[in-house]
Amino acid sequence: MPAQDPRRAPPLFPRSILAGPTLDAARALLGARLVRAPDDSGGTRRVGRIVEVEAYIGEEDRASHARMGPTARNGVMFGPPGAAYVYLVYGMHHCLNVVTEHAPRPAAVLIRAVEPLEGADAMRAARDAASGRARPAPAAGEARGTASAMIPAPARRYVADARLAAGPGLVAAAFSVDRSHTGIDLCDPASPLRLEAAPAGERTWAVEATPRIGIGYAGEPWASVPWRLIVTGSPALSGRRR
Repeated sequence: MPAQDPRRAPPLFPRSILAGPTLDAARALLGARLVRAPDDSGGTRRVGRIVEVEAYIGEEDRASHARMGPTARNGVMFGPPGAAYVYLVYGMHHCLNVVTEHAPRPAAVLIRAVEPLEGADAMRAARDAASGRARPAPAAGEARGTASAMIPAPARRYVADARLAAGPGLVAAAFSVDRSHTGIDLCDPASPLRLEAAPAGERTWAVEATPRIGIGYAGEPWASVPWRLIVTGSPALSGRRR
């Protein structure tokens, strides 16, 4: 197989940015691409624009998994920047985080929402598979995308492309992410799950900062720090859309 032309190689997200202050890294991740490459058996490349993130910084952050010190679960947060940290909530939803700052400072950015750019049908199928509702293949002669192919059960609600990864659990489901991905290098061009920089010349996105969602248990000031960053007006935002 011929070597890949480096001029055509996708621009990886800079690890140097992830190694810097977490809030700077979180802001820089907005607009970057989350990429799920096809595996050896084939499949469709899935790409989405990151539009919502949350920062978790240091052991002093009472909303962070690192608040109790390193454990078997959160140990990757104390490691080098660019690693994936995936955890399970409510026993059913996986959440993808990007480790930031230099070891052993524990910090990470939760990817809360992604706007699909490529492979929306594959994301929809992955969501169904994750929920145990794998969609059957269209019958012979049936056009792909017909009502019966898209919604085989009358009660199933069709999800618009923009809403396929509109929440941290949905991001993981749409990109087939689970705890087996913890520790993989998201800045490695050979990684099946990776981060890529936005194309040169892409528009600058308006960004807003808000309190994080669902961390009232952390108390103040942690419940109110504006460490959730969103691309203003994106149709893919989770929770409290702006």
